[in-house]
Amino acid sequence: MAEAGFYHALKVDNELCYGCTHCMNMCPTGAIRIRNGKASIRADWCVDCGECMRTCPVDAIYVEQDDFDKIFRFKCRVALVPAVLIGQFPSKVTEAEIFSVMRELGFTHVFQTEHTAGLINRTMIEVAREAGQKPVISSFCPAIVRLIQIKFPSLLDQVLRVKPPIDASAVYFRKRLEDEGIDPADIGIFYVTPCAAKIAAVKSPVGEEKSPLDGVINMSFIYNKIYRMVKNRYNSRSISPGEMLPLLSPRSIKYSLTGGEVSGMEGRCLAIDEIHNVIEFLEKLENDEIEGIDFLELRACDQSCAGGVLVGGNRFLTVERLHKRAVRFEGVADIPGDIKAYSNFMSKNVRIGELKPRSMMALDEDMSEAMRKMQQVRHLMCFLPGIDCGACGAPNCQSLAEDIVRKESQLSACVFIQRMMEKHSKLSSEHALRIIEKIWGRNRLDKNCNKKGAENDSK
Repeated sequence: MAEAGFYHALKVDNELCYGCTHCMNMCPTGAIRIRNGKASIRADWCVDCGECMRTCPVDAIYVEQDDFDKIFRFKCRVALVPAVLIGQFPSKVTEAEIFSVMRELGFTHVFQTEHTAGLINRTMIEVAREAGQKPVISSFCPAIVRLIQIKFPSLLDQVLRVKPPIDASAVYFRKRLEDEGIDPADIGIFYVTPCAAKIAAVKSPVGEEKSPLDGVINMSFIYNKIYRMVKNRYNSRSISPGEMLPLLSPRSIKYSLTGGEVSGMEGRCLAIDEIHNVIEFLEKLENDEIEGIDFLELRACDQSCAGGVLVGGNRFLTVERLHKRAVRFEGVADIPGDIKAYSNFMSKNVRIGELKPRSMMALDEDMSEAMRKMQQVRHLMCFLPGIDCGACGAPNCQSLAEDIVRKESQLSACVFIQRMMEKHSKLSSEHALRIIEKIWGRNRLDKNCNKKGAENDSK
């Protein structure tokens, strides 16, 4: 069931991980701890933003994804392609050439994800006009929706319950194929994803029982395959133009970039990207420090989808290329004719259900007990040094205090507390060493000239 638990696409390779704390310190929700010398991701706090994967120096954090061969389980194999995939390629490579290669790779149909963006924008305006509380917040980025569920549940009612283009396009194209007489069991729709959060959203959708997609394809994987084939064609001077799909409007082409949604919304709108920036803004919003905003476009990645962790190319070049492509299609309608033909069907199928809070940051479900535990945390902070060194295996002293109250750690995990306990003969040096080994693993403090940055490091 959709609300039974969060699926997570991000995993830790314990063979590669050496507990460097880069990911722990970068995680925006404090979901990572170091245990036994390895990074451990707390599933109920992770939003699959990919910051840990981005910052890992040894690629120990990876994305668990569908095997590409899964597409061949279906007779009708549909690739949903977002514009940022197109933006990875030099301008001389056309959309038609890219789609032609994708068919050679095994897809029977290729469809552009933002084809329904105009319809989604119109629906968002309608829902926003009816909203009782402002600002309304876009549901485009699944990492942000999960972030709000976990960290800002009081703002959840302000999230627009409208499908993003990835889901709306899957619903539309499946219906269109069924109307053409294709057996629904033969249709497999796969999204070429720039980020881990969209993988998680397909596996365990929020606000719906089941995702309209059948799987996801790593964008970096498919980009490399396409680019090799395209380059070989140019080298051999044999280029198949392929079938040209319906054109996207300039606004649809730029929809997944920062500012893509606000350009079509009403009133005072803000576009904020990069998850730490989003958190800082939402904290101010939750504390009633910000007024007069009608709509918020919030994206977890810098430069939005162009900065996703599975995008192989440079995000700034991707943005530039998409802006240049958009200029070429001035005059193309935001809502294409084929979408208008299905407007009645789509109007009934672009809304999502209730978004439930997942307040994992709370110390206890019972409010009075949570208040008591919070007082315990404040009391523990009187003893912790506030240095936030991370040597305890938690990102900061506040997190350690909360872990202690949850009975997931102990005060002696703090190396400074250990020294004080040893000074007053309340802890032996042998016991202190065992505590360190439990957090950082055995032999972690032994001399090792092969570790990263040491004199024998081969990289």
